[in-house]
Amino acid sequence: MLRTKASVEQLSNEVIEIRRVGKVTKGGKRLRFRVVVVVGDGEGHVGVGMGKSIEIPMAIQQAIRDAAKHMIEVPIVNGTIPHEVIGQFKAAQVLLKPAYPGTGVIAGRTVG
Repeated sequence: MLRTKASVEQLSNEVIEIRRVGKVTKGGKRLRFRVVVVVGDGEGHVGVGMGKSIEIPMAIQQAIRDAAKHMIEVPIVNGTIPHEVIGQFKAAQVLLKPAYPGTGVIAGRTVG
């Protein structure tokens, strides 16, 4: 876990996904919500977390706490990353490229 000066309340967060999931039991279906959240402090520390609960606000709070526990440091040089990075997980692939200062984020709706 990366220790930052910012507390959980000071981190900015963005909900990436809210999905209703279910478990079939002998008594019927048990529905819950799964939430994926990204948090960051704006100074190169980011984290991704997941939370589950029967209510969406509780799942979001769990996901924020989980993301704050699993933060990593992203090197930033002159407001951008220093080199190209490719990350993969199952069928998803993320490509991050350095950009000139002032370019902003060029990404899809989920990221931007």
